[in-house]
Amino acid sequence: MLSWLTEGPSLLPWLVILPLLWSILSLTAGQRLQPLIATTAVGLILLATLLVLLQWLQRGDHFYSLGDWAVPLGIRLRLDGLALLLLLLTSGITSVCTLHAGRYLQEYPRAKTYFWPLLAFCWAAMNVIWLSADLFNLYVGLELLGFSAVGLVALTGEKKALAASLRYLYAALLGSLAWLLGVALIYGHQGQLDISSLALTFTDSISGQAALALMTLGLLLKMAAFPLHSWLPPAHASALPPVSALLSGLVAKAAFYILVRLWLEMAPDNLTFSAAQLLGALGAAAVFWGGWMACRQQQLKMLVAYSTVAQLGYLLLLFPLTTGTGEEATRLAWEGGWLQLTSHALAKAAMFLAAGNLVLAMGRPDLPGLHGAGRYLPFSLLGFGLAGVSLMGLPPSGGFMAKWLLLQSALLSGQWWWILVLLSGSALSAVYIFKVYQQCYVESDNPDRFRQPALVLDLSALALALLALALGILSAWPQWLISTALPGGAA
Repeated sequence: MLSWLTEGPSLLPWLVILPLLWSILSLTAGQRLQPLIATTAVGLILLATLLVLLQWLQRGDHFYSLGDWAVPLGIRLRLDGLALLLLLLTSGITSVCTLHAGRYLQEYPRAKTYFWPLLAFCWAAMNVIWLSADLFNLYVGLELLGFSAVGLVALTGEKKALAASLRYLYAALLGSLAWLLGVALIYGHQGQLDISSLALTFTDSISGQAALALMTLGLLLKMAAFPLHSWLPPAHASALPPVSALLSGLVAKAAFYILVRLWLEMAPDNLTFSAAQLLGALGAAAVFWGGWMACRQQQLKMLVAYSTVAQLGYLLLLFPLTTGTGEEATRLAWEGGWLQLTSHALAKAAMFLAAGNLVLAMGRPDLPGLHGAGRYLPFSLLGFGLAGVSLMGLPPSGGFMAKWLLLQSALLSGQWWWILVLLSGSALSAVYIFKVYQQCYVESDNPDRFRQPALVLDLSALALALLALALGILSAWPQWLISTALPGGAA
């Protein structure tokens, strides 16, 4: 077995092929067969992901050339510790969302037909992005991800969902156009698009700077960075809960992943102190604005959606904390930033699933509709609360460990202003999370209106919330995976 894992063919292509096959089969099969196909496909993808993990443990970082074509003509897939972590994270969250959707979609029979193929297509697109080693293949992944995500938002056919999906579509197309223009400039000047090769040859030319600016703008729009975030809250709030969990937990992180690869791996010498501080400032503005807007919301899912805007802001602090800050501060920021992404992905997916369960149970989307939930819906509130512990950055959660690492990096690098951002953001998170709980423990005048969610719905949210909580205690292995992918230029 070990020799096969070491010397046998790489399984990386199967992480894209299997979800694509699932998508095609779901489109051609009727609604009766779709759950069976989904269960089989999820099991096979999880098995393939596990085997890829074992291959990485045996081989280490490696490339796979599609069709055995060498660069610059060929397309390569690349697996390193960071890509592996994101593959595992994607498999875990998407599998739980699939389990939740299998029961939740009984409330929306019209959405069943297209949910499964779009979900599979989205999974394939995310795996393409995590594994891509060239700029054009990343563009393909971004396009596939954008179209499938827009389709998932519009599934219910409701007016607000259609309006939100249209705004999402415009943002996705504009972001992709900016990225593609940047890719064209780089190819015209460099004659290749492979990231590892470009890291050796990329020059600080006018066309190179213009390309980086365009690509960065497109990615910031796609990740809903402040002030380009206005499309995100309505899209995430109006989607079905398993879709919102997927979008907030994973899809929003894809653009950030590419942004890091772009600046810290391909063109680290072009990331000046001023540019890094600007990205950090955008992140800080997102933390404060998103947190403030979350505190003002009266709709539960809109509150959780604005919380996503705030939490994504923390990720941009990775840039100022890894630019000219010294080896130890850079390592701490690198591990803290990606641990924050992992923790937020688990916690926010859990929070959206729990919020969807609460809305389903109370029959109302507003916060006053939560009156009495503390007595009648303990499991739904437990999942929501445990996810909130990680978002607030309280011990022993993954969010606490991530922010602790970022705080240490800020102290070592002398950038005390980011410490204020981290602490203030956590305080704002506590305000809007306790605002939800305040409403839940007001006694209801009509307790008979509550519906008890199916146990599988509550357990799905609770499982992800517990993983986010356990991440702080068991962070050593994820930190090791993350540290193996630290770019040399970042230090």
